[in-house]
Amino acid sequence: MAGTDREPPREPPLWRSLLYVPATAVRFVAKAAERGADGIILDLEDSIPPDAKTAARSVLAGAVAAVARGAGDVLVRINRPWRLAVADLEAAVIPGVDGLCLPKVDSADHLVAIDEVVAELEAERGLVPGHIRYAVLVETAKGVAEARAIAKGSARVAAITLGGEDMSADLGLPEPDPAVLDPYDAAVRLAAREAGVIPLGYPGSIAEFTDLDAFRRAAEAGRRNGSEGGMAIHPAQVPVLNAAFAPSAEEITHAEGVLAAFDDALARGLGAVAYQGKMIDKPIVDRARRVITARDRIKARGI
Repeated sequence: MAGTDREPPREPPLWRSLLYVPATAVRFVAKAAERGADGIILDLEDSIPPDAKTAARSVLAGAVAAVARGAGDVLVRINRPWRLAVADLEAAVIPGVDGLCLPKVDSADHLVAIDEVVAELEAERGLVPGHIRYAVLVETAKGVAEARAIAKGSARVAAITLGGEDMSADLGLPEPDPAVLDPYDAAVRLAAREAGVIPLGYPGSIAEFTDLDAFRRAAEAGRRNGSEGGMAIHPAQVPVLNAAFAPSAEEITHAEGVLAAFDDALARGLGAVAYQGKMIDKPIVDRARRVITARDRIKARGI
């Protein structure tokens, strides 16, 4: 689509699981669409050595085409140094790409600068203005301090998360420690909710893929904390994230019962009603509606 017409407002993306895949890893790219992730992040950053950055950009369009045949969204993680970032944007803002993963964001000004380049590229390439959305990684102490401004720094921001590995390094920790990182994670989640964007993430390290039971516990803790999804570096983590960040059968049954009881009360002109021994009020009804909406969106995605 060309041009000048701005894409109509979209609902927040369904990103229970975002799987990193190195853009140059031909074998992994070929299978990425079959992994069941809600989104694939083709990586130009940490998984690509400095002397392979140019080569990674040259194969990115082919990788996007391979991944885009799946049902999930396609994102590209760019580099943080500005000259590398601009070169990455030139390669990444193309048809088939739904979003950018922006690492080490530490100010809203950085998003404004990225916005300008992305908007120019969308216009030049006939993409709908505003189509490209951002998954923002906050990975430094400065970024956490600026999290509220960052979350509201661009209309393109769809999700924000704390990058535990880099944040741990910035804090001088020997390794990611959920107990230490939790207050910083909470600050980022709060910033996300205030801005109306999706909080992503879970306590601990994304690098934990050999102990899937531990990873499952971390993902479930992330959902209890209010996150709506997380990132993965190994395909085995994807089904764990998809299950952890989806409503359970019990939650769905309870939500259906709450809404049925509430609708019946309204039909009878009642302002309040009890369900399973508890009074139903607006927050409970709203939560039930979110559960049903999540169920329906997951079903529609077909993953």
